[in-house]
Amino acid sequence: MYSIANIKKISLIVAVVGVLLYVIGVFLNANITTEDIEHHIHEDKIYLQQKGVESGHVATHSSHVGDAKDHQAHLHHSEVQVHNKPWAALLMAGMLFFGLSAASLFFFSIQHAAQAGWSIVVTRIMEGIASFMPIGIVIMLIVVLTAAFHLGGNHLYHWMDPELTQLDSEHYDFLLDSKKPFLYIPFWLTRIAIYFSGALFFLYKLKSLTKRLDENPTHANQKSLYNWSVGYIVFFALSSAAWAWDFLMSIDPHWYSTLYIWYTMVSCLVTGVAFMIIFSNMMKANGKLPLFNDNHQHDLTKFMFGFSLLWTYLWFDQFMLIWYANIPEETIYFLGRFMYYKPTYFVMLIPNFIMPLLILISSSIKRNSKVVIPMTFVVIFGHIWDFFNIIYPGAVGPYWTINFGPLEFGAFFAVLGIFVYFVTTTLSKMNLEPKGNFYFEESKKFEYPF
Repeated sequence: MYSIANIKKISLIVAVVGVLLYVIGVFLNANITTEDIEHHIHEDKIYLQQKGVESGHVATHSSHVGDAKDHQAHLHHSEVQVHNKPWAALLMAGMLFFGLSAASLFFFSIQHAAQAGWSIVVTRIMEGIASFMPIGIVIMLIVVLTAAFHLGGNHLYHWMDPELTQLDSEHYDFLLDSKKPFLYIPFWLTRIAIYFSGALFFLYKLKSLTKRLDENPTHANQKSLYNWSVGYIVFFALSSAAWAWDFLMSIDPHWYSTLYIWYTMVSCLVTGVAFMIIFSNMMKANGKLPLFNDNHQHDLTKFMFGFSLLWTYLWFDQFMLIWYANIPEETIYFLGRFMYYKPTYFVMLIPNFIMPLLILISSSIKRNSKVVIPMTFVVIFGHIWDFFNIIYPGAVGPYWTINFGPLEFGAFFAVLGIFVYFVTTTLSKMNLEPKGNFYFEESKKFEYPF
């Protein structure tokens, strides 16, 4: 196992490589011409006609449904989608890492609200991962503010075009006009300010309470930690649902799903647990977390396994309920993915469902770090893949194959490197044994019975 110093160096190298790849991707994207896009449209038309789509056009975004007969409208939408790629890549990485840091604090809060004994040894790892939240917020603010103020060609959110809600405009959209009280930029920014400020408040409040409990282990401080943990659980339940609407679902504001909020949240949660396993093993190998053992790893892996199955259930049910309820206008979400994202949309079930199911089902395997740690990397990769499939079809459409790679891998590696460096640095400075917690002794002695 690498030392902490080596891990920090490697993470910085990964971040620098990621930034360079992203810059190269931005340059390549800026040099895509109208002729290149028209050529891609022509090839796309031939491909779809071979698949039996006579019109030669399948929309991946609800606003594009009526533009098939109008070449100029189709070309305009295509240019917007192609040049959305840098922002879509940044949103993909930023949303996952901000989400997993917020979900890690949620998982941390559940342990204290449930008065769990087994997990106290690893709660500081959860705190360390959650501490990335401010940096995740900065990345998200870059995407949010450039979209809101129409900077840098950021057109991720179609509903922000003012012509769509003007009655005298040829682009007037009745449905978006009816949603204007909610999809209104000042109100959207206000909600986002609430999400971010609330999450930061709870992060620093809960971290201060655990520190206070270490210094003064009284019933009053333990009770205060319990109460504020319950408070964050409520806040996260409401805000994670709302930011799924605002950051992700509103990319295609005509479409909606009642399961979407849980589906995206669980993707962040399972990725957060995967990082908990990685950092716990890393800190143990460096002598910083000697009390972490295969019993704690077993239970963390059990949650990673269980959340992977829950993700799969929600992934399938989102489609199944739309099919069962016979809601044809909602199928655009799936039709575009089935047509243009077949190499990525269904294949992601391998790392996100099939491999966890087949490999991690055994109780003894969950204790085996040689198997579990590689599986955590598989799960992490699977869920950045998931966020690619969530964001790109609506934001980029069928043009994801144009210069694919530098932007997508660059954004992911850049944020991943910053994340690993920051969390590793934070954990190396922390006291990883919360000895003031009333359940610490129970956690030290925890042994899974099977």
